Amino acid sequence: MKASEFVSNIELELPKSGSVSWKSPSNIALVKYWGKKLNQIPANPSISLTLDACHTKTSVQFQEITQEQQNFSFDLFFEGEEKPAFKPKIQTFFERIESFVPFLKKYHFTIHTSNSFPHSSGIASSASGMAALALCLMEIEQKALPEMTEDFFYRKASFLARLGSGSACRSIRGSLVQWGMHKPIPESSDLYGITYPFEVNEVFEDYHDTILLVHKGQKTVSSTVGHGLMEGHPFAINRFEQAHSNLNALKSIFAEGNLAEFIKIVESEALTLHAMMMTSHPYFLLMKPDTLAILEKIWNFRRETGLHACFTLDAGANVHLLYPSSQKERTIQFVQDELVAHCENGHYICDRVGNGSKRLM
Repeated sequence: MKASEFVSNIELELPKSGSVSWKSPSNIALVKYWGKKLNQIPANPSISLTLDACHTKTSVQFQEITQEQQNFSFDLFFEGEEKPAFKPKIQTFFERIESFVPFLKKYHFTIHTSNSFPHSSGIASSASGMAALALCLMEIEQKALPEMTEDFFYRKASFLARLGSGSACRSIRGSLVQWGMHKPIPESSDLYGITYPFEVNEVFEDYHDTILLVHKGQKTVSSTVGHGLMEGHPFAINRFEQAHSNLNALKSIFAEGNLAEFIKIVESEALTLHAMMMTSHPYFLLMKPDTLAILEKIWNFRRETGLHACFTLDAGANVHLLYPSSQKERTIQFVQDELVAHCENGHYICDRVGNGSKRLM
């Protein structure tokens, strides 16, 4: 599918006003996307687990504007309070998607959004937030095109979400979502995420993710800047090839439920992501001493117990502790006994694999 196929070529008979609401989850990448090209195109393919408890709820009220306008008209409220500081990101998003959503300047939008997790918790809400907003806009379009297929609805929502935040395209559906062109995966695309099309063992259908909040403050380097530093990176080509190789290896791992091999790839991907940061120019370090202490303790726990807890990391200091549902009790006890001491104010979030976004009204 090409980007041009998401452009509507017919005059839409749109409602004059209304309200739409969606809930979209965050996600955690197993094979990491790091580095991008123009228009939010990933430099390498990725795959993620869709989460459940960590989500964003967004409602959009829209009112037709009778007079032609040159600018986008919207108000933004976060957790019930107007947030002017958040508006530039929405402005940029609207500018990127205007050619695909031709009614943006025909309405005044009132956007209310909230997270199920604290805004300062160190979990990026851009993926869940942009996914929910994209779905709200798609529902408005669907009101004028009731014949729109469900497949097209979700693909275009993922396409739009990507233009707001790359990883947001993986927060539309669940539970395993792949994004980025990868020839061995049919229908894979740089333009949107797809539900992983191959066999997945039931052990991965109820996987858990306990998020250990090591550092809640703003990152010293934004992900946008970090992605840009992959251009000209001395190890970029090998890294991009590694992502393709790991995605290939996961096919049999997912099918067989091979947790030992799953751990090798997931932890290697996490450390490689941070290695790319530490070897870029300029270089930077987002892990904290407590991050490293947690990783060491997870390795020790796995050696001593034979259980399958493993870690992954996003572009930050926090640690995602992944483990199968059958090992939840002992793993949570391990968190409480040994890991919580390394979390800021002792905070951690228990989450699990979810099924994707849901319409709220």
